[in-house]
Amino acid sequence: PMPKDDAGKLAMVQARVEKKDPDAINYLGEMYFHEKFGLQKDMQKAVALWEEAAELGSIRALFNLGGSYDGGYGVQLDKAKGVEFYTKGAMQGCVLSRYALGQEEWEKRNHERALRHFLISAKMGLKASLEPIKQMFFAGLTTKEQYAEALKGYQDAVEET
Repeated sequence: PMPKDDAGKLAMVQARVEKKDPDAINYLGEMYFHEKFGLQKDMQKAVALWEEAAELGSIRALFNLGGSYDGGYGVQLDKAKGVEFYTKGAMQGCVLSRYALGQEEWEKRNHERALRHFLISAKMGLKASLEPIKQMFFAGLTTKEQYAEALKGYQDAVEET
């Protein structure tokens, strides 16, 4: 059973961290980032935990590291390194990393590349991916067929779960 108080929840997560569970290690990093379970915000601790979790195979940790470097949270701002982590995560199936790559390409005005990333993440079931594709369609940057492909891909992914 899930503990009701923060101390109990934190103890449960820390027990999994001690067993080197990559998802628990990543989660603890997120708790430091978001100041949950009574923890003080500690970006450097969060990054260290995400690095460990990534080494142990957490693809979500790769996304979190990408965001840290992309935004300069707990580390020196390094957009190229952020994209590197997003790319590693995307290649391993992290939908959030794939979406982040789409955003990076959009900011660089690489609309074709952005569209490809957003299409993939839509087909993986990430609803947020539909909005930039819709904006691209209304701006004349994508075709009606590509927008329809994104909608259908998203719908198919949602129906599978």
